[in-house]
Amino acid sequence: MRVINIHKRTIYQPKEKVSQIFKTLTSKDDLVWPYENWPAIRFKDGLNIGSKGGHGRIRYTIVQFIEGEYIKFQFTKPKGFNGTHELRINTINDSCTEITHKINTKTTFKASLLWVFVIRWLHDALIEEAFDKVENHFTTQAKVSKYNPWVRFLREAYKRQSFQTKKHA
Repeated sequence: MRVINIHKRTIYQPKEKVSQIFKTLTSKDDLVWPYENWPAIRFKDGLNIGSKGGHGRIRYTIVQFIEGEYIKFQFTKPKGFNGTHELRINTINDSCTEITHKINTKTTFKASLLWVFVIRWLHDALIEEAFDKVENHFTTQAKVSKYNPWVRFLREAYKRQSFQTKKHA
C-alpha cells in the first residue's frame, strides 16, 4: 500500500524565528517534540546525515538535512515500512511560515494493517501535538489538540503493555 500522510501548520512568525525553535529538536530543551506525552526522539550522533535513532518503536536514519530548512528520515523499523518521512520549514511571506511533515512510504500487507489500525492514529496525534508545541511558543493562547477516543484507547493499551512487560522482567 502507498502511504502519503501530510500535516501542515501556518505559524505567524518569520521563518528565521521558527527555524530557531527547530534547532532544539532532540535536545534536552526540545521545543518541538512533545516528549512530555510521547517517547522522546533521539539520535545516536545528533542531527547529522547518517545518524540513527527514532522514538519508541519507530526507528529511522537521517538521510538529508539542511539546518533551518529540511530534514528527511529513512524508516528502518517497524519492518514493512519502505520509505521516508520529512519535516520542512517554508517561508509563506515575511511574517508567516509553514511547517510540514510528510510520510511517503510503501507498506507490506502486515505493515499496512499496522498503519491503518494503530500507527496512523498515533502518528497524527503526535504530529499535531508537536505543531501545537511550536505554535504555542509564539502565542499566549495555548493550542491543545485533543486525542480522539481511538488514540486514547491505543495509548492506554500501550501503557498497560509496557507496565506488564516491566512487571515480568
